[in-house]
Amino acid sequence: MKALAIALLLGAATGIPAAQPAASPLGVWQNPKGTILVRTRNCGAMLCGNIVWASPTALSDARDAGVTALIGTELLSDYRATGAGRWTGQVYVPDQGRRFYSTIEVRTPNSLRISGCILGGLICKHQEWTRR
Repeated sequence: MKALAIALLLGAATGIPAAQPAASPLGVWQNPKGTILVRTRNCGAMLCGNIVWASPTALSDARDAGVTALIGTELLSDYRATGAGRWTGQVYVPDQGRRFYSTIEVRTPNSLRISGCILGGLICKHQEWTRR
């Protein structure tokens, strides 16, 4: 305990920041367009997330793609921790009716980068989501 206190004091005195734990991906997140909110949570040892709110536009787009009940849809599934602040799993794209390999990276306590990939991860797109 004394060694920890000394290390923290030395870090503060030298301007070296103390190590911070990775921010949590758990909570409610908004996509960049503000058209959906997703609540992420622990699903056993994994991370998952369901849509808890959707704009009229998102609901209409989902209906056009054959998804009749967008609210409650599991958008993020089977994410396993692969490092500090990083998970891999699958993202569901309702308007395409498909799941894609995906990564989640906590950028800041209030920002996530969610990527969806095809061709074994060769081609990826990402979005920055914000905590609500």
